Amino acid sequence: MIAYLVYCHVRPGCEAAFIAASEANARESRKEAGVLRFDLLREEDQGRFVLYEVYRDAEAPGAHKASPHYAAWRDAVEPILAEPRTKTVLEGLSVPAVGN
Repeated sequence: MIAYLVYCHVRPGCEAAFIAASEANARESRKEAGVLRFDLLREEDQGRFVLYEVYRDAEAPGAHKASPHYAAWRDAVEPILAEPRTKTVLEGLSVPAVGN
């Protein structure tokens, strides 16, 4: 399992457009075989967002980036970002659930 935290800083006044494009991308991304989780989060600073993406394996992010819905999202949000997006890549570790 591999997780991405993708940080996006959106220009003031463009938050609704970013959310709409990101929600559409998340809906389609969740249908991908390699996607385990895909969430949109908002920081206290209302113009800063985090995409929380969890993939089955190291190949799944590449398949995601080759999808039409990713391309549509990228093309929609690039012009409204205040700065280039950044990401943190995390390796998933096997940890038992609480109570087990």
